[in-house]
Amino acid sequence: MSRIKILPDNLANQIAAGEVVERPSSVIKELIENALDAGATKLQIDIELGGRRLMRIVDDGEGMNRDDAVLAFERHATSKIRTLEDISSIRTLGFRGEALASIASVAKVELVTKTQEGNAATKVLIEGGKLIDVKDAARTTGTTISVRDLFFNTPARRKFMRSEATENYHITSIITHYALANPHISFVLTNNGRESFRFSPAKNLRERAYQVLGGDLLESLLEIEGGREYIAKISGYVSAPRERRTTKDAQYFFINGRFVRDKVIAKGLLEGYRAVLPHGVYPVAVLFLEIPSEEVDVNVHPAKTEVRFRRSDAVRDVIAESVRKALANNGLVELQTWEYGKYNQIGLPSLKSQFSSLNSEERSESGKILDFEQPKIEFQIPETKFQIVNSELEQAVSKLEESFEIPIESRDFEQFAENRFEEIKDQKPKTENQFPLANPKSQIANYKELPPVDSALKATKSIEVNNLSSTGIRPIGQLHNSYIIAVDNEGLLLIDQHVAHERILFDTFRKKVGEKVITSQNLLLPETFDLTPAQVSAFDLVENELESLGFGVMRLSGRTIAIKAVPTDLPPSEVRNLLAEILDTVDAEKRGIAIETIRDDIAATMACKAAVKVNMKLSPEKMQWLIDNLITNSAATTCPHGRPIILRLTMRDIERSFHRT
Repeated sequence: MSRIKILPDNLANQIAAGEVVERPSSVIKELIENALDAGATKLQIDIELGGRRLMRIVDDGEGMNRDDAVLAFERHATSKIRTLEDISSIRTLGFRGEALASIASVAKVELVTKTQEGNAATKVLIEGGKLIDVKDAARTTGTTISVRDLFFNTPARRKFMRSEATENYHITSIITHYALANPHISFVLTNNGRESFRFSPAKNLRERAYQVLGGDLLESLLEIEGGREYIAKISGYVSAPRERRTTKDAQYFFINGRFVRDKVIAKGLLEGYRAVLPHGVYPVAVLFLEIPSEEVDVNVHPAKTEVRFRRSDAVRDVIAESVRKALANNGLVELQTWEYGKYNQIGLPSLKSQFSSLNSEERSESGKILDFEQPKIEFQIPETKFQIVNSELEQAVSKLEESFEIPIESRDFEQFAENRFEEIKDQKPKTENQFPLANPKSQIANYKELPPVDSALKATKSIEVNNLSSTGIRPIGQLHNSYIIAVDNEGLLLIDQHVAHERILFDTFRKKVGEKVITSQNLLLPETFDLTPAQVSAFDLVENELESLGFGVMRLSGRTIAIKAVPTDLPPSEVRNLLAEILDTVDAEKRGIAIETIRDDIAATMACKAAVKVNMKLSPEKMQWLIDNLITNSAATTCPHGRPIILRLTMRDIERSFHRT
């Protein structure tokens, strides 16, 4: 008997549903894409119990006739692809023909649709992949599709669904993405019969960004426009450095109108903020990339949120270039400060290296973006000052040119030549070893780099705070105004001042919350704050906890709240950013967990915001206070975010490194 069998269509569809339908928001995404492809200008989305009980989308698109309405639920039924060549030039949001078949196999689906030419609408009922009924119905032109009891016939999948709050967050996030991508379309969301938000048609992206992100955030957004015609054209908005987030939830990426989650775009965005934002924080961004269809593969995954670029490095670089130009246009950075070798003379990425791996035919096709030459480095050194020096000096200067990459327009080398000329003009080198520039790297070590030294990385180790005694620890200074250098009987201690203070404040906050002794300070004028749709559900979850932690918060109309009071340890100037970080910290996957964990997350965010920062000079008394309070009040090894607080280099390790033992 044959052991290999062909799977029944229904089972095959349920397996495919595992790829396409991950959670209720996956269903919403697929149905919104279908409505947009149908030319809809109004979308009404209704959900109940986080989409578990009901998801309904009503659109005013072109609709379908009866034959198409029935055929649409067949696997791989699509109106977007006819030939293999069509796959390489996809411009629609949906195209695989898997969505409806996969959704219908794990839910109870009702479709009501009508074309403008049709006399009556068509209603199709499907349960668990089985066609139940097809009949006439009444509605205007467009489509209504209702999805009930998701995963009713696959209980193993159903039990892995998250809480209602978590699923609501994901659904809201998906709708927000497509509302930003389609400003001219109306979006309305009702949750359990209550309207959550309504986005009326907007004139442009800025007006839609105001509707979605709020007026306060919009004031911090910088317009971005740039890119390369044959790689990617980029538009949208990025935030000024003062507006930052601890998560990437406020980053919206679109490729040819399609919402995507992509690491290449995220890396390019962060590269644009290099040396502008500290590590661990992220900018707000709404980025639209227009890429030739042959340069991007959207057929990587059934969910279509992942893509593959033909030249990913080039895409990343033009994103970084465009972001940097937007910051420079607003006086926040200087393009000329970018590292030479990766960027050319005006701070733009040198894309020529991106095409070195292409064959001759591909290079010919891409010739239009290779119509520039990398500028030659020319050192502006007065020749007359070197005429008195023999040819050995000229050879040394040549070696120096080869050894270092010096930015175009830089005058550092010229100044260096001036200084060296003054030093050697009265000297005549006798041998090559005596010649001052015979070994440029060793002679100008302070100019570009330090001499190589043995690293103590292997000798240092993180230690537990409770193993220390404050009586024997003496601070002796700071390293780069960021790390406290201290000594005790066992050796050297290096303390991260921000992390240490953060740990102290975190433990203090938790203790006060437990004892219910947190005090507040009233603000002279309440701070108003516009929440994004995604932040609304987070605020509903943590509103009571904010009150217990010393925040006086009042809900105003719509998505606006007013902050009347803040904890006494918190600078009032930090209130707006802190509240945004708190709502983002309570991320999607944490919305069904214990209140105690949420409380710890909020306390950790408050502690991080109120703690002393890096690059902050501390007096000896303040350094000693930090050390004493850390050892007296905390027994933790790390900060609330998991970073080590203290590193030790023992005398034994020091002596071993100097070969004294």
